[in-house]
Amino acid sequence: MSAIKRLESAIPAMVQFRAAEPRGVRWEVLHEELGVELPSDFRALAEAYPALVLENFLYLELPEPGKESLFVAAHRQAAEILDDWRNQGYAAWYVPFPEPSGLLHWASSDVGDTFYWRTWSESPDDWSVVVSGENGDWSEYAIGVVDFLAALYRKDFTIGGMPKGWPGDDPDVVAG
Repeated sequence: MSAIKRLESAIPAMVQFRAAEPRGVRWEVLHEELGVELPSDFRALAEAYPALVLENFLYLELPEPGKESLFVAAHRQAAEILDDWRNQGYAAWYVPFPEPSGLLHWASSDVGDTFYWRTWSESPDDWSVVVSGENGDWSEYAIGVVDFLAALYRKDFTIGGMPKGWPGDDPDVVAG
């Protein structure tokens, strides 16, 4: 079973938003503007789905075809925020991308939690998922984004500092 199928199994409500054909994200624009390829599981997810909001809490920020620069702008803003946190001593040992092993943003919550990749490897498919909780908790998972979300919504693990009861048993999904 593919990673996306595992995610769809864990969050059945998302399937209604799946595109019939690949959405046509211009990955070359993202690569040029970010200076790095994004992981293949994330690219596959973005070709199948628009941006999604899970349980009115988690904003899964997927690039929109023709609006790739907006996706890059969100990454740059998240890097600036992380740099501010670092300067204030709130970023643990993490640094923003494009610094070596820097964090690159891919999702956020409605209360200020931020979800990143830690770009520690030349191969994006090896990157870890890092979660910064709005209350200062930091967690790292040696897994790709799609498998991370599937495992999280299957309740294979919990993330420290997240709201009690999240994720829910029957998560709702809306296009973001």
